[in-house]
Amino acid sequence: MKKFISALLCVSGFSFASMIGADAIGEDQLSGGSTALAGRGFAGNAKTGEAEGVSVINPARQAFDTKVVLNLNFLLNISTASRSNVDFTKAGVSMPSMNLSFPMGDFGTVGVSLWQHYASSIRESIHDDELKWNAEVEYQNSIYELVPTYAIRLPFYRSLSFGASAHIVMGSFMRSLTLGPDNSAISKEDAWATNDADVTDYVSGDWEIKHHPAYFTFATQYRGRMASYYFSFTTPYTLKNELEYDLRFSELDTLAPSRYTREIRVPAKLATGVSYRINKRHNVMADFAWSAWSRDIENVAGSWNMAAVTKTQDDFNIALGYQRDGSDIFYDDYWDRITYRAGAWYKNWYIKDVSEFGGSIGAGFPLGRKGTMLDLAIQGGVRLTDDDHNWNESFIGIRLGLVGVGNWGRTRGQ
Repeated sequence: MKKFISALLCVSGFSFASMIGADAIGEDQLSGGSTALAGRGFAGNAKTGEAEGVSVINPARQAFDTKVVLNLNFLLNISTASRSNVDFTKAGVSMPSMNLSFPMGDFGTVGVSLWQHYASSIRESIHDDELKWNAEVEYQNSIYELVPTYAIRLPFYRSLSFGASAHIVMGSFMRSLTLGPDNSAISKEDAWATNDADVTDYVSGDWEIKHHPAYFTFATQYRGRMASYYFSFTTPYTLKNELEYDLRFSELDTLAPSRYTREIRVPAKLATGVSYRINKRHNVMADFAWSAWSRDIENVAGSWNMAAVTKTQDDFNIALGYQRDGSDIFYDDYWDRITYRAGAWYKNWYIKDVSEFGGSIGAGFPLGRKGTMLDLAIQGGVRLTDDDHNWNESFIGIRLGLVGVGNWGRTRGQ
């Protein structure tokens, strides 16, 4: 039964998030940044500009903004799992992040972001008479973070800024695994005498941080004439998931539910990056982030002898990006005012023996004279694993971002 469940989870469903890690905390959504960041291969957290706005990994960056920035980020993702010449493909739409920042002159810049940090979404039915599979599986896991931020430049050294953010965790987890009766080998005349009850292992619960209202990120950034650098530190924290297990029989009879709280220790994260400007409008960027996972993650597990833990490894991400800034002169040719982007990344997942390679291209299309922009990014890549319980995955995604830039709170002429 354990092998059957493992195979079922690999086969069953793929949506906007990877299937890998669904029984743990799901896919770690890279950086929580904007569509522009995705178009650069998730590099460029050190880049400053009018429309860069909030960075959840580098809150110090927003101190250099001079205008209000509103950023909405949408993602259409298609994922395919393959093994032994068998492919399973799913598509889904999500909103991974949105953010808003307000500059206050010498008093710094405040901002807020809503970021879907971890996610998994699966819903599928499996009916195979040859393999005697008759089951339905559904996962809905989403760990969101509300991230208020503040950053300020030093009054006596304006090239240096400091920033901090609080990550307030919220979200929910639900898994429903139904195994139906298999009477395919019984004649129709005798089928009436078989037990036709479906058995559903249903688990649900909420996410929060243990003992604290939030965890925190602290960052510093230097902006030079040609190059900018940042360094950030994110504190460790413990995720708490209060679960209720409910074993149901054909939804007509239910055993007494049991309750259990699982705890997941998320380690500290170190991150750094550089953005270098060449010939005024050309920029090259590199980012690096690292977390040392030292404890395995307790799975939701449950009935049917499912795996109790997900083994972990050091989690790190390397990203390289390029951007050619568009002209800020409204009367220039429109094609010259478009911003062009490209990038690539390598990610070592927090799950043991899982790695990811990806690349992206993107563009920013100006709308009007005030700096409003429509961002487009196309990303794709592969996730590879040596674990027999996981399938290799390929994915392609289209991100669409709307960036509004304005002088809110200022009188005309300021």
